[in-house]
Amino acid sequence: MKRHFRELSVAGALALLLIAMALWAPKFFDPQPLLTRLTGQMAPTLVVACGMTLVIIARQIDISVGSQFAICGVCGGLLLNHGVPVVVAMLAAVLLGALLGAFNGALVAGLGLPSIVVTLATMVTWREALRWQRSGVFVDIGPAQWFGLGQAAGQWTILIGAVALMVALALAMKHLAAGRFCYAVGTDAEAARLAGIPPRGVTFAAFVFLGALTGLAAMLAAVQSPQVDPGAGGGLELRTIAAVVVGGVSISGGRGNLWGVLAGLLLLSSISPALTYMGVEAYWEKAIQGTIILLAVVADGWRNRKQNH
Repeated sequence: MKRHFRELSVAGALALLLIAMALWAPKFFDPQPLLTRLTGQMAPTLVVACGMTLVIIARQIDISVGSQFAICGVCGGLLLNHGVPVVVAMLAAVLLGALLGAFNGALVAGLGLPSIVVTLATMVTWREALRWQRSGVFVDIGPAQWFGLGQAAGQWTILIGAVALMVALALAMKHLAAGRFCYAVGTDAEAARLAGIPPRGVTFAAFVFLGALTGLAAMLAAVQSPQVDPGAGGGLELRTIAAVVVGGVSISGGRGNLWGVLAGLLLLSSISPALTYMGVEAYWEKAIQGTIILLAVVADGWRNRKQNH
């Protein structure tokens, strides 16, 4: 119980919020608007958060995912615009995302550069390059693709697929050696090296995996609309990192799990629509989210301090 206090606390806060909405704003749970909220923003963010969790557990960070998301979405949209099947376009976006992640990983793991500096530079570079190339022009892909399933079936496919990916990765992190390597490297890279685990290889793989998932998330978003916005992904890095940290993943690495990340994402994603349904001014959303993130960081710092003493 004590070991999972953070995750249980976030789940408890989410439960209280949902109970409050059931009592005072039951329209919050209307099926179609709820499904649209879950697939429109939460599902792609959850996919990116899965990769971000591995990177942060390995004691790194990537703030360029928003720019990667935009580039992969635009490139996937251009392929769809030229009649390429949606599955092929998705695979191409995943590959492009993996290459962008590999570029970050090569600089961080290969040259030993700080990940915050590297990904800040690539965030700006890739976003400005895309802005120069597209000049803000949307990519027209015709009717929303929905994987050829129609809107309702497509929404359920996206939501179930994102959750299934999260569950599979959560189990892999717990039961497979590759998953445990991230924890070992994030806890003590030198000790991991002495135990035969290559810290640089694990770090590089984590960035590649995050990039691939970002490309996948970009296409999950792209198929829901007739156009792809080259400005998409703005603020994605903040939403993703916030969900990961609030969900109990230690920003100093080595600790956390995806179950808590899911609870953290659901909690943060529920604040805005909850305020809307309750008639509260929208500017309170950022204040509440900021308070939750601050409390999570303070709790993490307090826990680390107690362990060190």
